[in-house]
Amino acid sequence: MDIPSSTRAAVLTTHGAALDLTDLPLPAIPEPGAALVRIVCTTLCGTDIEIWSGKMTFPGMLPMVLGHEMVGEIVALGEGTRDALGRELSVGDRIGWSESTCGACHGCTVLREPVACSRRGYGFLQRADVPPHATAGLCEYAYVVPGAAKLLLPDAVPDTWAAMAGCAAKTVLRAFSRAGGVRPGSRVVVQGSGALGLFATAVAYLSGAGSVITVGAPPSRLALAHEFGADETVDIAHGSEAVVARVLKLTDGRGADLVLDFAGAPSVGREAVEMAAQRGRVVVVGSTGPVAEPLALGTVMGKELNIVGSLNGDIADYHDAIGFFTSFADRMPWDRLFGEPVGLSEASARIAAMSRHEEIKAVIDPRLA
Repeated sequence: MDIPSSTRAAVLTTHGAALDLTDLPLPAIPEPGAALVRIVCTTLCGTDIEIWSGKMTFPGMLPMVLGHEMVGEIVALGEGTRDALGRELSVGDRIGWSESTCGACHGCTVLREPVACSRRGYGFLQRADVPPHATAGLCEYAYVVPGAAKLLLPDAVPDTWAAMAGCAAKTVLRAFSRAGGVRPGSRVVVQGSGALGLFATAVAYLSGAGSVITVGAPPSRLALAHEFGADETVDIAHGSEAVVARVLKLTDGRGADLVLDFAGAPSVGREAVEMAAQRGRVVVVGSTGPVAEPLALGTVMGKELNIVGSLNGDIADYHDAIGFFTSFADRMPWDRLFGEPVGLSEASARIAAMSRHEEIKAVIDPRLA
């Protein structure tokens, strides 16, 4: 096929407003290590909603193209472009990719942690009015920069699952890894009933937890949590104190051995500490906002808690997420997480619906009208 010189894209120019459908230029020839892909599926993430609403923002970020969970088919390749495992790539291959890293900063070379790269780039951190313009998911075509770690995707993994693996799923798996995994028979509390919380509920169940408690809202999400392995659910509508009291009652007063924050509400850190068991583990994942209630450090000390943060994930976590979906394809109703695919023209409506908790993960297929 002919290599396109521009792409249709849905661009965020003002927080909280509808996206602008416009054309963005594409590089004439991919650089060595780069790829030009036709987007076949983008699944929207909670971070997209926070950026759209303005809850997550910083000076100079707009205009930008949202969408950082995506799958694309290669239409052009730069010289020497391979995937992260060294496999050859060809036009027509289906790939996903993780955020770009520089390979030269302290985080990359000393810590050897891609998520610690000081110039770590996401599709949603690339302004749409400067080259390479179109690097994110809400485009017909996207430019995958040389520093982005690419992954050749197995045919058995559907587009939606593979797209979700690029952020939500890999973020959850990294959080469990940071916590040291699930001890068989242990009590696990998952704070949050969005896509990350529901996926984490499934991971905890499949990893051998003795009991899994999902805390969140609305009731429809909590009902779905049972389908993903939750033994009990707790509705946050009853208030913070009631949530903690209910979790303690469900754990015979001892609390949870592992508490994972996938919610990010201001009260979740304090609640996590209060509902954690003696020598329990708490993983902070969802608390991206600048304001939160203070933790009771005396309780942290008295319970001898281990509290760790977990930031997104890297190409290794992405690889593991694809492997997880492959291994447990038939164990959970994964497709229940996704809405019906729509085209770019309906992306604004789907974002608004997600902000009202009417949809768990919107699916955008730019090939649709």
